[in-house]
Amino acid sequence: MSEFFLELFSEEIPAGLQQNSRNALLEEFQKLFFEKKILFKKSASFSTPNRLIILFEGVSKEITQKEEEIRGPGTNAPEKAIEGFIRSNQINKKDLFKKKTDKGEFYFFKKLSKKINTIDLLEEQTPLILDKLQWKKSMKWGNYSLNWARPLKSILGIFNDKNLNFKFHHLTCSNTTFIDKEFEDKKKIFKNFKSYNEFFNESGTIIDQSLRKEFITKQFETISRKNNFNIETNKKLLEEVTDLVEQPNVLVCKFDEKFLDIPKEILIITMQHHQKYFPTFDKKGKITNEFLVVANNKDVEGFIKIGNERVVDARLSDAQFFWEKNKSQNLVKQVSKLKTMNYFKGLGSYHDKIQRMRKLGGMISDELLISKDQVELSASICKVDLISDLVGEFPELQGIMGGYFAEEQGFDKEIVLAVSEHYLPAGLDSKTPKKPFSIALALTDKIDTLVGFFGINQKPTSSKDPYALRRSALGIIKLLIDNNKEFKIKDLISYSTSLHRDQGFELLNELSQRELADFLKDRLKYYMKEKKIRADIIEASINAYSIDHMNKIYNKASTLNSVINEEIGEDIIANYKRASNILDSELKNSDLELSNTTDPGIFKNDYEKNLFKKINQIRKYFTNINKDENYKESLVVLAGAKKVISDFFDNVKVNDEDKNIKKNRLELLQMLCRTFNNYINFSKIETK
Repeated sequence: MSEFFLELFSEEIPAGLQQNSRNALLEEFQKLFFEKKILFKKSASFSTPNRLIILFEGVSKEITQKEEEIRGPGTNAPEKAIEGFIRSNQINKKDLFKKKTDKGEFYFFKKLSKKINTIDLLEEQTPLILDKLQWKKSMKWGNYSLNWARPLKSILGIFNDKNLNFKFHHLTCSNTTFIDKEFEDKKKIFKNFKSYNEFFNESGTIIDQSLRKEFITKQFETISRKNNFNIETNKKLLEEVTDLVEQPNVLVCKFDEKFLDIPKEILIITMQHHQKYFPTFDKKGKITNEFLVVANNKDVEGFIKIGNERVVDARLSDAQFFWEKNKSQNLVKQVSKLKTMNYFKGLGSYHDKIQRMRKLGGMISDELLISKDQVELSASICKVDLISDLVGEFPELQGIMGGYFAEEQGFDKEIVLAVSEHYLPAGLDSKTPKKPFSIALALTDKIDTLVGFFGINQKPTSSKDPYALRRSALGIIKLLIDNNKEFKIKDLISYSTSLHRDQGFELLNELSQRELADFLKDRLKYYMKEKKIRADIIEASINAYSIDHMNKIYNKASTLNSVINEEIGEDIIANYKRASNILDSELKNSDLELSNTTDPGIFKNDYEKNLFKKINQIRKYFTNINKDENYKESLVVLAGAKKVISDFFDNVKVNDEDKNIKKNRLELLQMLCRTFNNYINFSKIETK
């Protein structure tokens, strides 16, 4: 068994492009190996900023191609098509024979069994695979025709200690590569991946990105213990930094303590998003003036540390200047400036948006029994931070900075929190606002956004969602579910639509309200799926209620999902399905028309009477429960009917010879099913 090892050396590839390219390239080679039936034991892909590497271990040296018949054009096809088939398969016309199939008569030729050396196949297919690699961003350079993320300098290809012999555009594959990216005259021959990996390990280069990440994480832990501080591990940043370096070395740096007076979010954004640094926190969670830098080599002279400290001091000086300037600018007086700030074509300015939000927020405040004036005030000022220098410099801080400005200017705590949280929740794992004023403002903003964009037909497509409308919809769902709230969402959508039209905006999509309701249901399905709720339970709950009851839909589904495989869940489904199956069977080919009631006066036995009594007890339970329904208790009530239902089916013949008795018993079963459907639509539940 042999080894296939490929290295593509280029100028530095951005971290954001490495993961996709190494995964895509590995998948293409795996696909080739499976299609050509090339056996292998293990495969992997690695990358550093300059190197993209593919490795297959335990590869068979040759493959046996079985004899097969290859179908060509039909016998009535033009001569050119037949000649093309002959040419592409490198055969003679005399090799063709005719054969009839279900689809007509075609030319065939017999491809004989033969053995193919794996190295020959790799030399033929590797350049084709490399040509198929798609980059999100690519470039051409010089007079070359090759599109690559960054200029490709060399290709090293080894199979069974022999170098592959193929050309890819202007490059020829060899067994050598550059060993120093700074000095490209330094090259070395390699015969296998083991010697290659050992050589670079000795020089401090970690080829395997997972080992680089592990190395960085361990250094973080060691430094954290030594310095008695905590490190906020931003997973996305850690992945990015791992792909930015090949010889990781973690440095502890500091910035001037005076910058700790700036809001911590500014410090974090500056370090994480702009400089790729890792902030540190004391044991109480307060940010410190120390931060970590993952350098790409040793800092023997300390110049890397000094350079990074100078850079962060310069950026924080700018941030401090903007903070001092912006925090004292009166938020209320600046509201009028939003008239000149365009929100979206067809939806007006940000000033138009906050006027709509004021009125919609007032409606929501009535539902939450909170001050309408306070909600309207928070809506008025929540977008003012968009015109500040700080948000211009750090767009990620919109909303958060508005909250800080409001706090500096003495606004009530509820308003401060509402302004800072009104963009939340921003995803599945995002924090959800919990305070009433925050809920009101966040819900207001998201409904106004969705109604406006759906109204002007700027809806998400299957592949694109440029205005993050799915996130807004998910935000509404999380606001309701995480806070155990229900709102008349349809009324809010309708009112928001009228607010847009009152401002003179043409919402040309007449179906926007219905489409938005369907969109919210789809997002709710997605949310429940992410929460590992069974697909049939999702359908059963979604079909039972409108979007005015999204919290109820979720909680009923979640509760049933938690017990569906337990005795209580099995009893409920079995009882329901036994009744509904008989109903379906009897009504399918029958001219019977059932009424909505059953007549206890013609019951023939106690089993019918007991079932009728039990159904009425359950109906009374559902009639008397209020908004605080205990969903687990409801399931217990339904499961509690098991004995009465079993006794009925064991002792009563539903398909009685007397048509009136049969009809009455079927109406009794219909009554049972409809009573169960007070919980959710059990007809959608699949039996396992």
